[in-house]
Amino acid sequence: MSGERFKALLALAGVMTLAMGAPAFAVATHHHRHHRQADAPLSADDPGLKSAAAYVVDQGDASVWYSHNATVASPIASITKLMTALVVADAQLPLDEVLTVTPDDRAVGRGASSRLAIGTKLTRGDLLHLALMSSENRAAHALGRNYPGGIPAFVRAMNEKAQVLGMSASHFVEPTGLSSDNVASPVDLSRLVMAAALNPTIRDFSTDTEHSVKIGRHMVEFHTTDALVRNPAWNIIVQKTGYITEAGRCLVMQAVIGGRNVVIVLLNSFGKYTRVADAVRMRKWIEARMNDHSAHAVVSSNT
Repeated sequence: MSGERFKALLALAGVMTLAMGAPAFAVATHHHRHHRQADAPLSADDPGLKSAAAYVVDQGDASVWYSHNATVASPIASITKLMTALVVADAQLPLDEVLTVTPDDRAVGRGASSRLAIGTKLTRGDLLHLALMSSENRAAHALGRNYPGGIPAFVRAMNEKAQVLGMSASHFVEPTGLSSDNVASPVDLSRLVMAAALNPTIRDFSTDTEHSVKIGRHMVEFHTTDALVRNPAWNIIVQKTGYITEAGRCLVMQAVIGGRNVVIVLLNSFGKYTRVADAVRMRKWIEARMNDHSAHAVVSSNT
């Protein structure tokens, strides 16, 4: 696909429409769009999400299934690490190069936890794996610090990538997501998810359930931060979780639902398990509407 064609699709649909081999949807011509205003009461057609902002789009035909506060930029926490991974991938830096975690990678503040001791030596691939699967903050920072030109150049590349993807409401200041100044809208994040889903390494690492690395003399096992990855009922192509106080609990993913590649963005859930429950609610809601060919009313929204 040419660059001109790619930009034209973004302008036309408001999201990237990328061919992923999804089958035709019998009622796609209806473009089931459901939008709910922030103060609108729940209806029979509403999935009842608890997240403060959400956006759900069918990647195959760019039809929007659900949109709530979807164009409002807000802190995105560790969803940032998907952009970090894309920048590393774009640079084509060797994944087998051994990097060292240094005191510069030690973030300060609430949520700045890490199981990687200072002095740990891991390959760039292992650091990327842990950043995506376990949301390892020092791993993400080490990836940025070892980018040509260091953190300043890496952050510039993050923002340049956001512009290329049409993420017009986004801004990045560091590679971990610990800063509340890393912001994006749900629509922006749908574009980030679709771009990340094109990279086999990002897909594999983000949906892995566990990974062991050698830290010092010991093998240490890390686990996924997304419970849905372990659920055999879900077919998740790419995902990322996030949490800091300012962002709340966040979850983005591309998953196969009813034979369709669907992107789900959920931001600022108030409870520890709400983002997962919202994803389950959204999936059931989509499946029900896929089976109901008459359900295609449009509810107006200013979001």
